[in-house]
Amino acid sequence: MSYEWILFDLDETLFDFKMSEARALAYVISSLNLDPEDAGIIDCYNRINKGLWKELEQGLINSTDLKVERFRRFCQEQKLEEDAQIVSDRYIQSLSEHSYVFEGALELLQYLKDNGYRIAAVTNGIKQVQFGRLNRSALKDFFEAVIVSEDTGFQKPQPGIFEHAFTQIGSNEKEKMLMVGDSLTSDIQGGNNIGIDTCWYNPERLPNPTGIVPTYEIHKLDELKSVLQRGKAKART
Repeated sequence: MSYEWILFDLDETLFDFKMSEARALAYVISSLNLDPEDAGIIDCYNRINKGLWKELEQGLINSTDLKVERFRRFCQEQKLEEDAQIVSDRYIQSLSEHSYVFEGALELLQYLKDNGYRIAAVTNGIKQVQFGRLNRSALKDFFEAVIVSEDTGFQKPQPGIFEHAFTQIGSNEKEKMLMVGDSLTSDIQGGNNIGIDTCWYNPERLPNPTGIVPTYEIHKLDELKSVLQRGKAKART
């Protein structure tokens, strides 16, 4: 298969979101007069946040409500009488200011551009955060379109976010598209749901017990080049 469009997930595929999140969360926890190095406090937030993002993928909550609800629940569990909206705004602003690109991401996008591929991002997340971090990075000029779930009303793996992406990039030739991402349940399942090929970025070589089957699997970003070269070779035969 010879692809024209490479659709990338952002968080934990091209960007080290965990590092951005850790820095922003430490700032917010400190602002609440809590210990930012207390593992129990961090685990409390992560448990609440992870659960709500799963609900978002399932369409049980929208991103606007998620932003505040996680801190409402967090403050409730920590017995804090804080305005969850204010805490959320503080966190979102800090998160949008922390941008860390994975090693090899810039070189990969440059290779794709130099070889005639067109690049777009399809990402679950909050518009302010995603564009804030992207615009602070060296990757910002490579994307012809950036589709964020908060803008569309849909999130991966729902087909709606991909249909919105097709409109944004001006193409619905699914056979010429490849979705690349680290999440089986959002990126790979999303690509499967809409009928485009997928590439699971699995740097930690995690097992796949889900039954969700990617078209390809890579363990380093650089390995995407070989996937695309093989696709071009097959397309010529």
